Amino acid sequence: MTLDEVIRKLEELGTEQTKRTFIRHGAEEGRLFGVKVGDLKKLVKDVKKDQALALALYDTGISDAMYLAGLTVKPQIMTKERLQAWVEQAYWSMISEFTVAGVAGESPYALELAREWIESPDEGIATSGWCTIANYISLTPDEELDLAEIRQLLHRVEETIHEERNRVRYTMNNFVIVVGCYVTPLHEEATAAAERIGKVHVNVGQTACKVPLATAYIEKVKDMGRIGMKKKTCIC
Repeated sequence: MTLDEVIRKLEELGTEQTKRTFIRHGAEEGRLFGVKVGDLKKLVKDVKKDQALALALYDTGISDAMYLAGLTVKPQIMTKERLQAWVEQAYWSMISEFTVAGVAGESPYALELAREWIESPDEGIATSGWCTIANYISLTPDEELDLAEIRQLLHRVEETIHEERNRVRYTMNNFVIVVGCYVTPLHEEATAAAERIGKVHVNVGQTACKVPLATAYIEKVKDMGRIGMKKKTCIC
């Protein structure tokens, strides 16, 4: 498919109801068609893994196209410069915390960029950083992880989460959950940190979203016997 063909298809698939839902979550009027994620995933077979097309889709600045780009791009051949451009262009959480963080998490620059991004004064970039490192952790065998670094980040979250920016609090909480669920050697430490952190308050606006209680989430995964079971992909 060509770029124009994909954009026309996205426009056809968009609905006012989905558009309104996304706008409540932070999308901007005039920059989206309102296509359901399920419908975007169905388009992947038509767009295929066309790197040039995926990059062009993201550059449109249309939310639906940007998300589709993340589903069809090849993370392994993304450059650091392109990923930096993507994180700077991501203007709401669906793109910064899912699209960008998913692609960056599977790229060769996952750790390098995550370390840079979590220090950013820009809230959206910081959230991409926390999600990127969480994604990397969920994919990488424990023996290849720097456990000392992850432990240090756990301590940082525990000490600063309640004073952090709104969406950063949400993604920090997710980081604790990911460590507790996916890193067997740090499961107990993450669980203890989650207990000390307690409930994390995030303003989710006029939405029905809830912030998961990290202790309960980790315990649920433990009860399922899935602690330490790594993901095959974090792009979804």
